[in-house]
Amino acid sequence: MNKALVASFAAFVVLASCVSAPPPAQPEAAPAPQEQSAPALNADQSRARALVTGGADAGTPVAAAPASTPAAAAQPVDAAPPPPGVLTPEEEAYLNNYLARLNYMVYFDEAAGLNPQSAKIAVNQANRYLIEKLGLTVVDFDQIEKNKKDQQAVYQAETGGSIDLIQYIAQKFNADVYVEISFSTTTSTSGGRFYAAASGSMKLYDTSTAQLLGSVSFQSPEVMSTTSIAAAESNAVAASVWNGMPRMIDQSKMLVKNSLSRGIRYEIILQSTPDSRAVSSLRRYLGRSVREVEQVSYTAAETKLAVFTFSNATRVEDAIYEAAERAGMLDVYLVYSRGKSFTFNSGM
Repeated sequence: MNKALVASFAAFVVLASCVSAPPPAQPEAAPAPQEQSAPALNADQSRARALVTGGADAGTPVAAAPASTPAAAAQPVDAAPPPPGVLTPEEEAYLNNYLARLNYMVYFDEAAGLNPQSAKIAVNQANRYLIEKLGLTVVDFDQIEKNKKDQQAVYQAETGGSIDLIQYIAQKFNADVYVEISFSTTTSTSGGRFYAAASGSMKLYDTSTAQLLGSVSFQSPEVMSTTSIAAAESNAVAASVWNGMPRMIDQSKMLVKNSLSRGIRYEIILQSTPDSRAVSSLRRYLGRSVREVEQVSYTAAETKLAVFTFSNATRVEDAIYEAAERAGMLDVYLVYSRGKSFTFNSGM
């Protein structure tokens, strides 16, 4: 037999044996691009090579994507506070509850030269409305008078006269709004009867800042008494204040809400602050748990901050301690608190 014919027959037998054996199963895969540098093969050679090599040229399986690794633990990131005037649902709920529980302290305008008896009647009538209509606790007129006498020395020691004494007393009693009543009366007599009318205003102040929030005017119709001019005058004052209270309450809530777009304002006084870098760190850490922090003033002896937040005073105090600890001011302690004002010592 011709040697060439024998060689061809042997090649055919090898090829046939390869075709008869089932190739190993391979996963389907997108065809791989052909290498441009590979030599050209005829159809039979290509098919034989594909079967023998398990499909290396016919198609290359796509490598399986590596299993996804667990995400790295999320790093704590301080969320940016909402812009002014935009409240979170929690802040909105806190604000509505705060407005429903506003504390008022009512007194009269000492500079208006009012009749002391009429002034007391006006204050007591306003307090009566707050108690009977709103169920609120009030600061009694006599309590204010007593504190004016008894708290003079403490007032001077704590404030140095930097705020008004009545504002100091309002802060002491944790009032949110201080109401100052001023009025005038007109009287007449006719046919043995006594007539009087009263008109005036109620000025509303933010207790923390002494900022004037607004003013509500009031007046009474002419009232009559068969007893005396003084009785007619007292009745007119009582009627005018009572009639003006609903408007005062509504306006105070609206004005206070408008003034709280940044949050409820707390005053923080930090005594002994020789290290301005530590104070700066405290401000930054404190800013992560409240709406805003403003530095009002700084000296080595004392730093004043204004803190705005929708939280109560207890949480503000806790936030101060936490921020101070993170800033390395480990010896901070509370000297005293009054309403929404806190005085701390840095311990430095």
